[in-house]
Amino acid sequence: MSEPAIIVKDVEKGFRVALDKTSGIKQLVTGMFSRKKGYREFKALDGVSLTIEKGEFIGIVGRNGSGKSTLLKILAGVYSPDKGGVAVNGSLTPFIELGVGFNPELSGRENIFLNGALLGFSHEEMLEMYDDIVEFAELHNFMEERLKNYSSGMQVRLAFSIAIRAKTDILVLDEVLAVGDEAFQQKCITYFEQLKQEQRTVILVTHSMDSVRRFCNRAILLENGKVKQVGSAEDIASQYTLDNIAGDTEGGTGIQNSRNTAEVELFKPTMTSEKSLTPSNMLEVEVSYKTNTVFDVVFGVAITHNGRSIAELNSKKLNITAVPGEEAKAMVSVGLSGLNAGMYVVDVAMFDAKDFSLKAYYTSLDNFVIKAQDETRGGPVKLDGKWFT
Repeated sequence: MSEPAIIVKDVEKGFRVALDKTSGIKQLVTGMFSRKKGYREFKALDGVSLTIEKGEFIGIVGRNGSGKSTLLKILAGVYSPDKGGVAVNGSLTPFIELGVGFNPELSGRENIFLNGALLGFSHEEMLEMYDDIVEFAELHNFMEERLKNYSSGMQVRLAFSIAIRAKTDILVLDEVLAVGDEAFQQKCITYFEQLKQEQRTVILVTHSMDSVRRFCNRAILLENGKVKQVGSAEDIASQYTLDNIAGDTEGGTGIQNSRNTAEVELFKPTMTSEKSLTPSNMLEVEVSYKTNTVFDVVFGVAITHNGRSIAELNSKKLNITAVPGEEAKAMVSVGLSGLNAGMYVVDVAMFDAKDFSLKAYYTSLDNFVIKAQDETRGGPVKLDGKWFT
């Protein structure tokens, strides 16, 4: 067997974080004689060990402050570890901060050649690549403009279009799928698909669990500077999402929002099913309400993914009539067989059956995770169909 692409052994890295600002000479001098430290010790990485094999597309995930960026910068040689060591077998190109080395006073054209030189390309090689870089970035009409006149999105597109020309053994990518507009992100996705087919060694740091499931063979979950879990892309993506739910005091992926009217009081609904589900499970929600008028009630429950409603179910066929002054309940059980792996959010609303006018609602009620029972990719919904030849 060939040696691994990267070996990280017991790596530790700490920083000193300033507590007080020394805004003048007096504060600086008095601080020198004070017994109180003007900083605190922060350990970004604490005994991290991992092995990345050649040809792996591996994800590194974790909440903000877990140590992901520090680990990447150690792999890239930007930081040196305080303890432990890193062995990199092959050439490595980090896409950590796109656009480093750009000069805002130079034109887009000039920055292409400048960035290419930093990546080790000759002027002749950059001439051969120039048209492809401009085509990929979609900046044909802006190459003679100074970079300082570019929008941030245009700069990112240009930087990424240059960076992917580097022929290297190992690629380190930090949140590059979060840049650019939707069309450019699709280009990035196509490029990553190509990297996976070529079995290039890729390390992807991202908060997008859809990207982890789609591209990664394996993933690593960091927490407070330590390796919490190593496993399949699906297992790590689901665990990361559950960790985020557990740490989310709002209960949903967005800020909870509710509204009642003079006729209706809708109490906070409750998701009575587990938060970790499979497509064979049922989502169960209990709704409590009170009205001061008689009317026929229709409840609606919506499942949203990334801020978009992807499935809705209402109680119209149940023929519920509200009784004034009495607290009443309703429950819904929703089948999930049409959902792919991912995180979903539950919204609940209450309508007047006569004209379907909105009486009350509760958005971002709660969220849950679908853990795939088989390999899935693409969007959140499974389509039911057949192929023919």
